[in-house]
Amino acid sequence: MELILTKHARDQMFERGIDEGQIITTIKRGSKIKQTDGFKSLYSYIGVCYKIIGKKYIIKTVMVE
Repeated sequence: MELILTKHARDQMFERGIDEGQIITTIKRGSKIKQTDGFKSLYSYIGVCYKIIGKKYIIKTVMVE
């Protein structure tokens, strides 16, 4: 799984203390909600908004739910 993080997503990760491993776990194990431009995955207390282009996951934002 190749992650591409936007600047916004990196900033949010830093502020909230979330690492790439937690993002991967959230995408793989979390419940998925279809959005206008991609998906939102929720797992435990972490939310990740992303879109898939080929084999790349473009991470748009990361949040604590």
